[in-house]
Amino acid sequence: MAAQAGPADPMGDAGPHDKKNSAIVAVLALGGIVVALMQTLIIPIIPELPDLVGASAGDTAWAITATLLAAAVATPVMGRLGDMYGKRRLLLVSLVILVVGSLIAAFASSLAPLVIGRALQGFASGVIPLGMSLMRDIMAPEKLAGGVAVISASLGVGGALGMPLAAFIAQYADWHMLFWVSAGLGVLSFVLTVIVVPESHLRASGSFDYPGAAALSATLVSLLLAISKGADWGWGSGLTVGLFVAAAVLAVAWVLWELRAPRPLVDVRVAAGKQVLMTNIASVVFGFAMFAQSLVVPQIIEIPEFTGYGLGQSILVAGLAMAPGGLLMMAMAPVSSRITMSVGPKYTLMTGAVVVGLGYLMGVFWMNSVWQLVVLSGIISAGIGLAYAAMPALIMGAVPPEETGAANSFNTLMRSLGTSFASAVAGVIVASVTMEIGGAVLPSNTAFQIVMGAAAGASLVALVIAALLPKYRPAQGDEKVVEVESVEGAAGIAGEADDAAGFAASRA
Repeated sequence: MAAQAGPADPMGDAGPHDKKNSAIVAVLALGGIVVALMQTLIIPIIPELPDLVGASAGDTAWAITATLLAAAVATPVMGRLGDMYGKRRLLLVSLVILVVGSLIAAFASSLAPLVIGRALQGFASGVIPLGMSLMRDIMAPEKLAGGVAVISASLGVGGALGMPLAAFIAQYADWHMLFWVSAGLGVLSFVLTVIVVPESHLRASGSFDYPGAAALSATLVSLLLAISKGADWGWGSGLTVGLFVAAAVLAVAWVLWELRAPRPLVDVRVAAGKQVLMTNIASVVFGFAMFAQSLVVPQIIEIPEFTGYGLGQSILVAGLAMAPGGLLMMAMAPVSSRITMSVGPKYTLMTGAVVVGLGYLMGVFWMNSVWQLVVLSGIISAGIGLAYAAMPALIMGAVPPEETGAANSFNTLMRSLGTSFASAVAGVIVASVTMEIGGAVLPSNTAFQIVMGAAAGASLVALVIAALLPKYRPAQGDEKVVEVESVEGAAGIAGEADDAAGFAASRA
């Protein structure tokens, strides 16, 4: 059924409508912060987890791996369901699953329920891409850039604030309190979303692509399992190599199926368009660049001083050192919005790549004190805030409105793959470039410098890719009049892979 549905219909552009716009952005950003915060809450207890749940270190690593795999599978599948059945509805379902998973983990005294709870938390990671897509449907175009920038930054804010909060709770309270906090914040976000955020009336028509969903899920599980467990199993082992080969074969089969499917899970032809394809490639590279600081900075702060480069501080200090960077990501939202509105998101992405690259170049030579690490982490985070705000704008400018949820979720998945690659590559470097002191084998300072240099190189690659993007043109439908197709509703989830998982796995 065709209808005129202007993105600004539920809200206007002035007076009380501006306040409503701001309230919607604030609530959606809170949801993103809650999800990111939840992901980092487990990091401080990873070393003690085997004793806490009575399992081996290898087995307890599944509390991280399960979240990573569940989020990866949920991301593209539930993004499509959000387009079909309502983004707000799927956002609320995501928050319910977050609360349920948190409660299961809060009552856990053994490994199995903890892993189940963590997997459910992974399935609930779609709040940020759903929020971005929902804003495109319900907000005026001139308000969209700023709103997207704020929600993009919420991931960094939640991740940065999560570490010190989690360290404080782990130090002064029972570890189950971590999950009670997560459940409480999930309930708060759910209630505010119900009260403040309206539903979009845009719907994608057709049936759900079950074969495509199964093939993509199998591809992602094979790939991410090989990346996350390859160091433990051996990169040359039959199991690891077999999973990589299976992922490649399944990926080809998935693409061939999607090209033939009448209503594909991901429109491969749209995804192969220059703007979407180049943005997704840049997202993988930027995901790598973004995550390197999360792997390096806390470890240098916590490594003992007798190494000659470690600062010998607690995990609480490490978390506090990362917190200003998260706040800077949020502070860059209006800057990103101004650049995007004046010259387009392509140049916002390029600016972010330059800033991130400069921050990592500083890190190669400038990691001798906590304040130095705070400064360079802040610079890197500011650049990430610019880049991550530009990516959804580029995606939404190249896809039809009724496919925004799936497209944003797939882009989020690309970022997550980049962070997974960063974890694997950095893990190999840190494990290979070591030093022996007093019988203990520790990563050398050179290893961390190599990781910082690799991230600087990744930022340069992202800059080149961004420069190749076509001139930005808003997609048809951002001009206030779109075709709306009405379909029956159903429940589901949209997911975003968690960026904290790679760091946590590397520390397990």
